[in-house]
Amino acid sequence: MKPARKRKNPYEAGVAALNFRPEQDWEVEQARAMYTGARFPFDVDRVVFADCLEGMRRLPAGCVDLVIADPPFGIEFDGKGSQYNRKDDLVVDGYKEVDGDYDRFTLAWMSELPRIMKETASAYVFSGWTNLKDVLVAVDKVKLAVINHIIWKYQFGVFTQRKYVTSHYHVLFLAKNPGNYYFNKVEHYPLDTWDIPRTYRPGQEKNGTKLPEAVVYRCIDFSSQPGDLVFDPFMGNGTSATCAKARFRHFLGFELNEKIRGMLEHNIGAVQAGDDYLPYRTMLPPAEELARRYPAVRKALKGKPPHAAPPPNGDGER
Repeated sequence: MKPARKRKNPYEAGVAALNFRPEQDWEVEQARAMYTGARFPFDVDRVVFADCLEGMRRLPAGCVDLVIADPPFGIEFDGKGSQYNRKDDLVVDGYKEVDGDYDRFTLAWMSELPRIMKETASAYVFSGWTNLKDVLVAVDKVKLAVINHIIWKYQFGVFTQRKYVTSHYHVLFLAKNPGNYYFNKVEHYPLDTWDIPRTYRPGQEKNGTKLPEAVVYRCIDFSSQPGDLVFDPFMGNGTSATCAKARFRHFLGFELNEKIRGMLEHNIGAVQAGDDYLPYRTMLPPAEELARRYPAVRKALKGKPPHAAPPPNGDGER
């Protein structure tokens, strides 16, 4: 039996986080230049009101950098049930549920992804547990690779009597080429469990369901760079579009429900390009916070000036 390999340097909790810097990072003006300089062979930064199957078939091959897809639930959902504690008149009508077999629907739209994805592209597909099997089967059939099976835990679950309350979502992180997908590690220790509360918009018009911006930002930050194209086949409230725009990414998506056109245009128009962009190094826990949590960090910082961040190393190249 071989002896256990010893670490080159002993592990000290918090010290690695103190020294961590993202693999790629860009100052605001660098990111803005990448965004404004991006060119595409078709119009972007728009939502097309059409079936995503027909729309994807018209897109050229290898044009999408990142897919964020939150497809219909397939559970006769309209977002107006009393369990959601909403005023019905604020939930826009027209939510389209799946007609027919969910497995056939899932395989149909996912079959279009590999062709339109770049070789370095990835996809985040959201699913409840009810139809997760159909999604996983479709992933295998279309030959996308599962990189992570992420669990997004949120604070809301419908009250139950004879089973546990469901308060999580499945997020499949997929790649077209598992040996060459783009991934920018912007945190030292990113977990595959995301504890992110659902967001609420009391008194505001809304579609049946909405992903929190914090969830969509994680997908965008780790799996794209400024100027990239984020594609959403089921645009809904437009969260992927607004988050992409706010992070200096371009967007394109499809939506069937014409009744939310005005709401979508308002949501996207309320955001300016780069509104929510900051260099990733500025989002890391400060040394003072790490020092409070970890004795090894306090020891490492003792008698030393605050840790100086190296300049960003992102150059926009792949």
